[in-house]
Amino acid sequence: MVNYKWSLKDLENINKNGYKVFSCFACGGGSSMGYKLAGYEVIGDCEIDKKINELYLKNFNPKYNYCMGIQEMNKLKEFPEELYNLDILDGSPPCSTFSLAGERDKNWGKKKKFREGQASQILDDLFFEFIDLAKILKPKIIVAENVKGLIQGNAKGYVNLIIKKLNRIGYNVQIFLLNSALMGVPQRRERVFFIATNEKYDFNPIKLSFNEKPIKYGEIKSTEYIPLNENTQTFQRWQKRIQSDTKLSDTIKRTENGKLSCYNMPYLRDDKTPVTLTASGGRALRFDVPGYICDKDIITIQTFPQDYNFLEMSVQYVCGMSVPPIMMMKIAQQIQIQLLDKLKERK
Repeated sequence: MVNYKWSLKDLENINKNGYKVFSCFACGGGSSMGYKLAGYEVIGDCEIDKKINELYLKNFNPKYNYCMGIQEMNKLKEFPEELYNLDILDGSPPCSTFSLAGERDKNWGKKKKFREGQASQILDDLFFEFIDLAKILKPKIIVAENVKGLIQGNAKGYVNLIIKKLNRIGYNVQIFLLNSALMGVPQRRERVFFIATNEKYDFNPIKLSFNEKPIKYGEIKSTEYIPLNENTQTFQRWQKRIQSDTKLSDTIKRTENGKLSCYNMPYLRDDKTPVTLTASGGRALRFDVPGYICDKDIITIQTFPQDYNFLEMSVQYVCGMSVPPIMMMKIAQQIQIQLLDKLKERK
């Protein structure tokens, strides 16, 4: 079994299961690595961002690479035969408009650019573009990951539309809210997973339930950290922290007359599992020493491989945008055992 600390070279020793995956919105390859760790062959990807795509190519060298928006991919008239015989079509449609943080509802239906500057897109349309690709390729199984906010509040209406569209193209849908902290990942990251199975193959419903012992920060932290400048306001505020503070904003609110700021800068404590890593915003602070967590810790918390080549891109951004590989590995293993292997036995 692969644990949270692994290297890309370890993939050479993974037994292949013979199943093929294509990944959309591939980003840094978090999902792709999870499938590879579970023994799948990830034969290709689609990624709109040129810089991120370069990163994916450098680390994975896929057989089929589509550096374009999924809308453009859907307009292509022909695909390699392998793409019409996929076991899994995977995707993590950009999800910031459904996040529980920020303005949320106000951003729905608006075009938005990502950090790396690719073409503007209406983000809440991308899930439906992903389903359009599934309609073309007709994979056995569709796996889609998204933020917890997608199944809360007014966003539930989008979920109903997603389910109806998947049903219309011939797929049965199950939705799971999973916590990576119970799946061997040293991070409390809750994510929604859609598992849609092609009616043609008469799959039974899948069961996904994980209850592994949470991993605490003290068990995985390195000796390295980025020291706070003693002349900064952040350092002065950090000194005023108390045991009940979970993030810098708690300290600020308590000591500065209820002022609200720095809510996205959590304290990481030895006796707690690290909270969700974000792609942007403030970097997590260590509670035990005056400093930010180092890149090495971010890589471990996100279960990225220790030898991943970030090509000088922000480690926090790439990791924060990705699915933890170990989280996806655990899901992929269950898809193999409960669905794909069962289908093979029936043939």
